[in-house]
Order: sequence, then structure tokens, then C-alpha cells
Amino acid sequence: MALFKPDMRISKMIDITPEMLHSLGIRALLLDIDNTMTTHNNPVPADGVREWLEEMKSQGFMLMVVSNNNGERVRKFSQLLGLYFEGSAKKPLPVGFRRACTRLGIQPKEAAVIGDQIFTDIMGGNLLGACTIMTEVYEPEPMFFFKIKRACERFIMKFWKD
Repeated sequence: MALFKPDMRISKMIDITPEMLHSLGIRALLLDIDNTMTTHNNPVPADGVREWLEEMKSQGFMLMVVSNNNGERVRKFSQLLGLYFEGSAKKPLPVGFRRACTRLGIQPKEAAVIGDQIFTDIMGGNLLGACTIMTEVYEPEPMFFFKIKRACERFIMKFWKD
């Protein structure tokens, strides 16, 4: 079960403070897009995300988007925010996260993977050996595949002991 459990759970990404991250020895943030920085397939970041990203940068954190979305969606969203990116990351395989760490010049233990999904973000970050932080979704996805995935996540969460 440890493979599916995040190190930390929060409501929204913007609730994470620099102090939290510094206390964990984190130097870089590997960020998901959909339901982490905005609603699913939305081209615009959610309220407060731009300001939070700027605060993290000002505190010395390196930031990079790591997403399973296609390259064009990831490129446009990341460039809008002035962030480096890894699209088509193949999460939960750690390959995309490893490429991100190499590009940033850090070890996986110096990274925090921030995302909303157990079977992609959290599992991939745990396989990598990074700190994992799970956010709540901005809004449920309407597609059938996601409904099944979210039901499986709720089942797994019943076994977590906080």
C-alpha cells in the first residue's frame, strides 16, 4: 500500500508553503496540470496558481511540469506560466520524472511530486523516490474511465492511516 500513499495530502497546491518544503529538503517541484493547477483540460490556471508559482520561484524552488498529456497541451500551458515541462511523461513509470530531475540537476529525493491522482502522480513519485504530495481535485472528470479510476482511489484511501 505504501506505493499508493502520498507523503502528504492537501486541499490545493497553493496551500503548500515554502516552509513545508524547506523542512523536507525539497529543492524542486514536479507539477501535474489537470486537477492540480486547473480543472481538467482547462487552458487557464486556477485562481492563485500564478502567484503561488512566483512565490515558489522567489523562494528558490525549481519548477517543472510533468504531465501525461500530449506535448502540445503541456507546452502551451507550461509556456503560459513560464515553466519547463515534460509532456507524455508515461506516469506512473518514473521515466518522465527522472528526465525532469536530470534536466533540473537534482536527485529524486530533492523533488516533490505534486498531483491529484494516486495511480499516476503518487505511484510514479513513490517509484522515483521523491516526496509525494496529493491534492484534491478541482472538479470531477466526466469521462467514464476517470469515474472508475476515482472509485478505485477512494477504495485505496480507506486503508490509509494518517
